Amino acid sequence: MHTASFHGVLDAARQIAGQAVRTPLIESPALNARLGGRVLLKAETLQYAGAFKFRGAYNRISRLTDEEKARGVVAYSSGNHAQAVAAAARLIGTSAVIVMPADSPKVKVDGVIAFGGEVRTYDRYRESREAIGEAIAAARGSVLVRPFDDPFVIEGQGTVGLEIMEQADAPLDQLLCGASGGGLIAGINLTLAARSPDTRVIGVEPAAYNDTQISLAAGERLTYPPVSQPSICDALMTDRPGELTFPINRRLERVVTVTDAEVAAAMRYAFGVLKLVVEPGGAVSLAALLAGKVETLGLTTAVVLSGGNVDPALFAAIIEDRFTPAGA
Repeated sequence: MHTASFHGVLDAARQIAGQAVRTPLIESPALNARLGGRVLLKAETLQYAGAFKFRGAYNRISRLTDEEKARGVVAYSSGNHAQAVAAAARLIGTSAVIVMPADSPKVKVDGVIAFGGEVRTYDRYRESREAIGEAIAAARGSVLVRPFDDPFVIEGQGTVGLEIMEQADAPLDQLLCGASGGGLIAGINLTLAARSPDTRVIGVEPAAYNDTQISLAAGERLTYPPVSQPSICDALMTDRPGELTFPINRRLERVVTVTDAEVAAAMRYAFGVLKLVVEPGGAVSLAALLAGKVETLGLTTAVVLSGGNVDPALFAAIIEDRFTPAGA
């Protein structure tokens, strides 16, 4: 059985070359001045399909046999993995059925359809996306492409960390990355453990969905209890760390959390100062810095802006400061 490794990350980099975008590492004098240190922003908002997820999806789907391609793929996702799988499937020449929450942002559903994917919706609070996806895959004989618990997906996401290491012009003191199921930050952990073991890796989660934080504190994978009000960070609403990702992510220095209000403030800052469109789940690491959750004075910090697929109406409300967080 294939196990995720740094060697696999290097192989993934070769596999996705020419298909995934080598996104820029951006530095803003204004942000540096505000935080008193250097901040290097990895703009995965500019990735194919608008988020880092394309890396892992393409690395997995491009390895299908001809027989597997004929049967198609199935995935479950709140949106970014969904679009990535649909986009990769189209490039590889196979079909894709995507199981998505009924409350997914319309921009993400439309993105899946535009890439040729077939959408099946479900109620994220009452139904199991895993069960639905597995049932469809079994009925069709399709390959299930999991959003994070797949070694090829983890290794594909790890190329984000590999590129950061290659693009940075100075040693990194710390790197911040959003954590949900943990695929991206696990891939980054594999890379930094091999290339820059002294760089601290800090996970960031929505305050209402801190499953990685509570699991690391307990020393085992815990399921976050159901919440009545969703976070605006729809991409980070997984309630339990991945079975494959959690052991890798034990090397995290720590996990910090941010509120929806702090995320909204970071999105406004990204748009107004950095001139970048960042979705809520993609802005959590920047939010942690701006809210003072992580020390930056005199340090060099890498931040992953993981996606830019934000609902236009929500984005307009946030940047015009008309957004009121739930419970506020």
